[in-house]
Amino acid sequence: MRHVLFGGDGFVGRQLAKDLVSRGEEVIVADINKGDEPHYRDARFVRCDVTDKASVRAVEMKADDMVYNLSAKMLSPIQVRAKRHDFFWPVNYHGTAHIMEGVADAGGDRLVHFTTDMIYGHTKTWPMTEEHPVEPLGEYGLSKWKTEELAQEWRGRGMRISIFRPRLIIGPGRLGILSKLFKLIDHNLPVPMIGSGKNPYQFISVFDCAKAARLAWERDVPNSAYNLGSDNPPPVRNLLGDLINHAGSKSILIPTPGFAVKRTLDLLDFLNMPLMDPEQYLIADEDCLLDCTRAKRELGWVPDHRDEDMLIAAYREYRRGLEGNDADLADAARVPAE
Repeated sequence: MRHVLFGGDGFVGRQLAKDLVSRGEEVIVADINKGDEPHYRDARFVRCDVTDKASVRAVEMKADDMVYNLSAKMLSPIQVRAKRHDFFWPVNYHGTAHIMEGVADAGGDRLVHFTTDMIYGHTKTWPMTEEHPVEPLGEYGLSKWKTEELAQEWRGRGMRISIFRPRLIIGPGRLGILSKLFKLIDHNLPVPMIGSGKNPYQFISVFDCAKAARLAWERDVPNSAYNLGSDNPPPVRNLLGDLINHAGSKSILIPTPGFAVKRTLDLLDFLNMPLMDPEQYLIADEDCLLDCTRAKRELGWVPDHRDEDMLIAAYREYRRGLEGNDADLADAARVPAE
């Protein structure tokens, strides 16, 4: 049996590939890009563009393959309104359709598929279980929800599909919108919060996401959807305050009237000058807390990483990147001795 990872050179895919290879599993990474990860000594790479049905078929899946769809276009970099559909849908929706068709054509019947908690939209019930109403606020969440509808169709034809809905995934190799926060802190500038900062903000570690995908395989790919988020997330102001203290910064947290800030960001978005994606800022002051009981009960999954530790680790990586760039610039500017 082989593990075929579409988007396997991406953020979650790299961690899952390393995990599976370390366990002696045969891994095929199907991605449009290939990095220099050490697990490629033992994993096989196949170049694949999921937006192209022929490219997906060229992976040559087999009936007993365990297939994972980790390919996605994310909310970063920020897109202007007119470009969002064309940015998200080719990979998120059509790419998923091609993968599901490819699995079926190969005679396979198992798929682990990642979507997002953004399918829920505004918080209606708290904490948010997998039965929370689905009302996506933008093209990203909508493109992901439509893949869940596709999954339901394929389940009706006998395919087993485990779906994961993670909160904001952080870990080595991805900063996204966090880089803006880190810049403010590095320059000792005020850090505005949308709202009072009393609401919790929940992350999920990339390592915990990879573990969930592996556990779904080990549990024979249940036909269910699972929330993924950290345990006991702290209030935003505590989370950011701890980071500011860790950085030794003089930044202060500025609470703001959430409604007024959102309307200002709405205006900037309308003028094609977005500072944040609406799917992010529209829920920034809400109690968006995922209930992960089902994943714990059915998969034996438990998150290993705390929000506070994940954010500080992301900041440390950001600083290492800056220091590395400074060293590169210094080397480039150095005049060779004669």
